[in-house]
Amino acid sequence: MYKNDIDTISILAQKKYKNASERPGKYIGRAVVTGFYIMLAVILSYSAGAIINPSYKDLSKVMVAATFSIALALVIFLKGELFTSNNLVMCVGLYEKKVDFKMVLKVWLFSYVGNFIGSVLIAYLFVKSGATLDPIRAYLEPLVHKKVDLPVYQLILRGVLCNFAVCLGYLSSIKMKTESGKLIMLFFCVFAFIVSGLEHSIANMGIFSVAYFAIDGLSLGPILRNLLWVTLGNIIGGGVLLGLPSVLTSIEE
Repeated sequence: MYKNDIDTISILAQKKYKNASERPGKYIGRAVVTGFYIMLAVILSYSAGAIINPSYKDLSKVMVAATFSIALALVIFLKGELFTSNNLVMCVGLYEKKVDFKMVLKVWLFSYVGNFIGSVLIAYLFVKSGATLDPIRAYLEPLVHKKVDLPVYQLILRGVLCNFAVCLGYLSSIKMKTESGKLIMLFFCVFAFIVSGLEHSIANMGIFSVAYFAIDGLSLGPILRNLLWVTLGNIIGGGVLLGLPSVLTSIEE
């Protein structure tokens, strides 16, 4: 990374904190709407996967990965407030001493809560609509049980690698000069984390919300366990594994 790119991200961290502090209602509202964006991707990708799965099981996972990139594209182009990309932005600002730890936590908390509200709301409306409900219920049930049964160390590591990939896409969007170039990089970064089975906390919010409303007998405890450790992994992946080396190795252009 070049130093001017790090400076751009650091200034963005300051702006995010300023908006969260001076206009908390609007900031959380933007995060709620960003949860809508993620849920659109969940609905698109997992409905497509559910429809294809009975005939082409292996292809269904590729289809989910190929269509989920709309989530990050909407976040980038519509200037959303996504918790996982904020892991990178706020940590870079912290390393550059543009924000302090309390500022970082405030932005993370507001964006996380907002993303959660948006995910739950759209998931509820989607399930109540009945659209593709039977195939998506059959597709999600084994997937969700697999997610909640993963050991803690795998949840953390999958979260680390996932947000490393997602935040690479975010960084690429800063460098790319054309919208088509941004879309291409976003596609491959998101494709990488979905097709390899990595764990994204906000995407999981959407998946679990749909499953909770659609599948009987699904308890909250295992879901919250997954979200806790995946969230920790996402913070490490975006803020430490990618953010710290980017700052330490940045040079003048």
